[in-house]
Amino acid sequence: MSIEASYRYEQLSPRAYEHPADRAATSALHAIPLLDSVIKRLIDLGHERRLRQVIRGNAVKLGPEQLDEVWRRYVQVSTILDLPSVPDLYVSNRADVNALTLGANKPIVILNSSLVSSYTPDEVQTVLGHEAGHVLSEHYYYTTALVLLAQFVNGALPKSLLLGLPARAMYYALLEWARAAELSADRAAALARSDPLDPCRVMMRLAGGALPGMNFDAFLKQAAEYRGEDDLFSRHARFWAELKLDHPFALRRVNELVDWVQTGDYDRIRGGSYPKRGQEPPPSAEFDAAVASYRAKFTTLLERTVGDVQRLGRQFSDWLKARAAPGGASGAEAD
Repeated sequence: MSIEASYRYEQLSPRAYEHPADRAATSALHAIPLLDSVIKRLIDLGHERRLRQVIRGNAVKLGPEQLDEVWRRYVQVSTILDLPSVPDLYVSNRADVNALTLGANKPIVILNSSLVSSYTPDEVQTVLGHEAGHVLSEHYYYTTALVLLAQFVNGALPKSLLLGLPARAMYYALLEWARAAELSADRAAALARSDPLDPCRVMMRLAGGALPGMNFDAFLKQAAEYRGEDDLFSRHARFWAELKLDHPFALRRVNELVDWVQTGDYDRIRGGSYPKRGQEPPPSAEFDAAVASYRAKFTTLLERTVGDVQRLGRQFSDWLKARAAPGGASGAEAD
């Protein structure tokens, strides 16, 4: 099967398109003492492998002999963004319109069947470009941790596994990170499709459904009006409404993408001016300040259940020690 890609961003660094909020939030998570160690241990306990087995055993793997048109478009966006390798792609029989990239070390991409059946091939490819952006940015590591924590918080897995951890606070911190990561993947989709309006059209579908007769120009006007309602009350209401979501509001995503294009960064990357992997510029003072802001936000979320940073560190350390011991368990129950 021949894969046609009219252009390719050779050695594209994810830094080229990543939203500042995503970069800052990711760096802030890395900076929380022992949090990465806790997440790694959580994944090492085997639940990530269980997720993989569920997907592989109850979903259909795509390839040249299985939904070849979807597979061809997937390989095409992966080639355009110059992914080091093309992850396995599955379609799962789910009613909600969604896609997901999972895997602690080796990612896999899952499309829900409702998306493939109700969206146009170009719209499906836009979503595939979005997921390819998650792959290149290595978002799948924290996404996997978020999925596992969601199962614990919602009672799908035994909470005894998280005895001694501020599980709900960790969950909300990762949700905040996930919303920022989506803004980066939207940009990757725009690059993969060479049209920033394509992700915006998908946002319209996500917000209102795949209905015939939708007016895209009217939707863009609605997004501009939504931006205009940016008073203190609106910001407060939106903050609380988004708090438990893993994706930002569709209209916010549209406006963020439009703003990025207007800065000229999209055209610069399209013209071949972008950082390559291994040649990224050093962080700026502005970026360091953003990291500090997110770190304070995440630390506050975690401290609400444990008291202070020192106690949080001890709690993480005690949990890691308990989980390292055969049959060990810590003494406080997860919230």
